[in-house]
Amino acid sequence: MTNSMQEADKSNVIFIIGTNTTWNHPVFGGMIKKAVKEKGVKLIVADPRSIGLAKLADIHIKQNPGSDTALLMGLQHIIIKNGWENKEFIKERTEGWDEYVKSLEFYTPEKVEELTGISKEQIFETAKLYATSGRGAIFYAMGITQHTHGVDNVMSCSNLQMILGNFGLEGTGVNPLRGQNNVQGACDMGGLPNVFTAYQPVINEDARKKFAEAWGKKLEDMDDKVGQTITGMVDNAGDSIKAVYIVGENPMMSDPDLHHAKEQFEKLDFIVVQDIFLTETAQVADVVLPAAAFAEKYGTFTNTERRVQFSNMALNPPKGVKHDHEIIAELAKRMGCNDFPDTVEALYAEIRKLSPSYAGISYERIKKGPGLRWPCPTEEHPGTPVLHSGKFSRGLGLLKAITYRPPAEYANAEYSMVLTTGRMLQHYHTGSMTRRSKVLDGIVSSGMIEINIEDAQKLNIVNGEKVKVSSRRGAIEITALVTNKIKKGIVFIPFHFAETAANVLTNNALDPVAKIPEYKVCACKVEKIS
Repeated sequence: MTNSMQEADKSNVIFIIGTNTTWNHPVFGGMIKKAVKEKGVKLIVADPRSIGLAKLADIHIKQNPGSDTALLMGLQHIIIKNGWENKEFIKERTEGWDEYVKSLEFYTPEKVEELTGISKEQIFETAKLYATSGRGAIFYAMGITQHTHGVDNVMSCSNLQMILGNFGLEGTGVNPLRGQNNVQGACDMGGLPNVFTAYQPVINEDARKKFAEAWGKKLEDMDDKVGQTITGMVDNAGDSIKAVYIVGENPMMSDPDLHHAKEQFEKLDFIVVQDIFLTETAQVADVVLPAAAFAEKYGTFTNTERRVQFSNMALNPPKGVKHDHEIIAELAKRMGCNDFPDTVEALYAEIRKLSPSYAGISYERIKKGPGLRWPCPTEEHPGTPVLHSGKFSRGLGLLKAITYRPPAEYANAEYSMVLTTGRMLQHYHTGSMTRRSKVLDGIVSSGMIEINIEDAQKLNIVNGEKVKVSSRRGAIEITALVTNKIKKGIVFIPFHFAETAANVLTNNALDPVAKIPEYKVCACKVEKIS
């Protein structure tokens, strides 16, 4: 996030797109509700479902899944046509204007109405409210990123904020809500195939030299090649990938097109899973390494607003269970690395030494309060709640010309419905933790498919009955939830339940840049089971 969650009441208007915030980030969802109810912050929600925040929204627009780029760029077309843009900000802090403006010619209100299913009158109303209300913040999650054009979606959000000058101030910014509690921290620590810690590129010789010296290696021993993404590793299993070591991940539930994932995993010579439970992936592993849960260890988490927080140990792990870092250090030693850091303190000292944005964040500082937001380069630095004040990290912000691209597949005569997936309030990710909670699993113990009332009537489907849902990749049987909360022609399935795994159906087509699968749009058919 460029900004902080606490700034919700500093905005004049908030734009929610691709996130069911009160379900997926309920604490922050509560902050938004409070800002709207008590501070009069205006709210725009773009979602094909009537999510909780839609009840409070000044405007709720129900776009077709996969049409977010058209919607966002269409708003910009109207804003610039009506002169509502921040001309001073554009002139002083951006580049690429001519090509960007030319790309907007495609996104006329008529074309955007055709692509999104939203009336041009409502598109105009949305553009006017967002552009003329003052400071605006955009919040999004995987409903924006998990598309074959997810990068375009994010760039469209950035474009919108730049033309309105919504950067570098409280209550503004482009704010992705991370899907899990330490995703930001994992990325910060180099959990990506193209960077070391703090986003230092592996292709940069100075970065490689810095890490080589710290690790006692020669520069020529440091690989300068970008690695593979998760989806790439699955596709290359049995070929360039012979073995996998999986830590805290459950791809046999979370990968798209699970039949394909299963086939690929069967080609591997060796699978190691390190986790706190015997997940669906752990069940197919050759070796399972039991790891301590978060409350059984101490260290730091970095949350969605870049806040580094200290987490203390609440109880001891079960007998024979080690902390993640202890397992990895022990493996390293058995592979011949006798000086591998094997304590939390030693690891964190290395993080601070090699990661400039973390250099000033000591345990002593974050143990005393709610944490610090990076970048925090020195121990005197207060942390950085708002990014891009004064200038962007690249200098001038790039206004990106974006050509519209549709989803990889959409409804047709055979597969007449569009499936989108997501989370529920009661469950978390693949359900490996929440479904072991008797309380949570007692509230919602099985999956369901949300289907519009009119669609259900046409198919002679009644609420609560089992239906068959098929895509080009597989089929599941699942209980129907007939509702008016979802747009006609669209169905929704949560992905927490192994018995009705939504990812049997989802498409593994990838964004060409980020290599993220298109979980949020695929063609399907729903059939009554006789």
